[in-house]
Amino acid sequence: SPFNCSFQAMEREVIAAFGKGEPDEIMSSAFKLKVTREDIHTLRNLRWLNDEVINFYMSLLVERNKKEGYPAVHAFSTFFYPKLISGGYRAVRRWTRGVDLFKQDLILVPIHLRVHWALVVIDVRKKTIKYFDSMGQKGDKICETLFQYLQEESREKRNLELTFSEWTLRSMESHEIPQQLNGSDCGVFMCKYADYISRDKPITFTQNHMPYFRKKMVWEIIHQQLL
Repeated sequence: SPFNCSFQAMEREVIAAFGKGEPDEIMSSAFKLKVTREDIHTLRNLRWLNDEVINFYMSLLVERNKKEGYPAVHAFSTFFYPKLISGGYRAVRRWTRGVDLFKQDLILVPIHLRVHWALVVIDVRKKTIKYFDSMGQKGDKICETLFQYLQEESREKRNLELTFSEWTLRSMESHEIPQQLNGSDCGVFMCKYADYISRDKPITFTQNHMPYFRKKMVWEIIHQQLL
């Protein structure tokens, strides 16, 4: 069937991307970002995803969600949260030039905890800030820090106070969202949480999907389009 044929073609492309070549060869370039062969190789087997792969994938989600029928999404770079913690609001004030966060439906914030990736989702529609961690860790403090950021952003850009009592901040429990069963797939889990949530879909995948998701992400990054 044509589907099998295209699936084999995709498989070949993924194998080629994982193959030998110059580590700094650029495999994809868009959104003012570049992904090299070396970056793509972080999607192999049990490797840890790097910032370049995650930021490119988040940009693909934002791009897809500009289409009709999808929630409006803004995704921060993986470098946003460390900058916010180290320098406070002033350090990231200009990160939203040309973006009204309060006109978005969803705001995605990738969080890098030294050797672990997690995700915060700010749902502007429902006034919730939720922390998604594939190892079941708590991120209540992170949610609070991001609420404070939103408060400052609202004061600065809209001259409006956010009412804390109207917002819900919480860490998702390990039984509520899929959990990783190894020490290497946190980045893929985080990207796929973002993918499902940005489509308003229930998060139904499991650890078993990870090898497939890794290959799929390679194809999507190279072709700059989500399947």
